[in-house]
Amino acid sequence: MAIYHLSVKLITRTTGRSATAAAAYRAGEKIYDNRTGQTFDYSRKKEVTYRRIFTPPNAPQWAKDREQLWNAVEQSETRKDAQVAREIEVALPIELSPSQHIILLERFVHTQLTSKGMIADVVIHNKNGNPHAHILLTTREINITNDGFGKKNRDWNSKEQLEEWREQWAKHCNRRLSIASSKSRIDHRSLQDQGLDQIPTVHVGANCHAMDKRGITSQRKELNNLIKEKNMSKQQWKKTIAELKLEHEPVSDSQLKVSANFPAPCNVNSG
Repeated sequence: MAIYHLSVKLITRTTGRSATAAAAYRAGEKIYDNRTGQTFDYSRKKEVTYRRIFTPPNAPQWAKDREQLWNAVEQSETRKDAQVAREIEVALPIELSPSQHIILLERFVHTQLTSKGMIADVVIHNKNGNPHAHILLTTREINITNDGFGKKNRDWNSKEQLEEWREQWAKHCNRRLSIASSKSRIDHRSLQDQGLDQIPTVHVGANCHAMDKRGITSQRKELNNLIKEKNMSKQQWKKTIAELKLEHEPVSDSQLKVSANFPAPCNVNSG
């Protein structure tokens, strides 16, 4: 079933990272960094199924060239602790086809990112049946007259902007799922905000899926199995209690409480 996952993180020099390296790795391409003289070559990556750069209207043509774009980004930053890029990572609904994934991403990028002045480098990875997208974003506004980048837009870094992205991604996914006649839906809100008395699962990424292929159950997946079992037992317990109440059998308050104790996650099982 479709799952909700959207995370946002910054690419910063304080952690020894660069925009050129990040772009090369995600796109599975070879990029030369003019600032450091390094070459980042990830052209052997096989899981990249789609790559495209989206720009705002009137952006210069060079902005659609991956190597030129991210070298220009690096050149615009002078601080040693500079935030050189922002990344949005999203899980793509498995109920949609690859072409539907592209339509979903294009609609989201146009309405939420490039319309606000950002340049978005969009890449889809599909490794071990785990389709997801990396959206690498510029943090500065494009300067049309000076053929480079201008000031940083702090509004793009606000909590309100993050919440808008989270909500809009869910809406875009659900719209495409509805068009595809799928009954699956996702919700960006926490279980508590949805009024659901359940334990949230943890995100299972590509590494865990790769372990599955080798017959190894990751701790993250095992934890999720325990969580699902616990949530199911809580729902079943409440259903049973509801049925008893319909039969007018006296039930004490202590019986209505579901234990909050949760079993510790198992170690990795190598099968």
